Amino acid sequence: MSVIYILLCISITMAVIFFLVFILSVKNGQFDDAYTPSIRMLFEDELVKSDKKISTKENLD
Repeated sequence: MSVIYILLCISITMAVIFFLVFILSVKNGQFDDAYTPSIRMLFEDELVKSDKKISTKENLD
């Protein structure tokens, strides 16, 4: 029966620790932007164009 009390104390302690970590992360702004990450994959990446010309044998002819 004493094992149940020990496990109960450990589980309550763990729950309090996780709750405090959650509160700290909310205060630090970890969960401020919940909208942008969900739609980021819908935007297309812009193509990067390089100004360098590649000289090959076909271009020289």
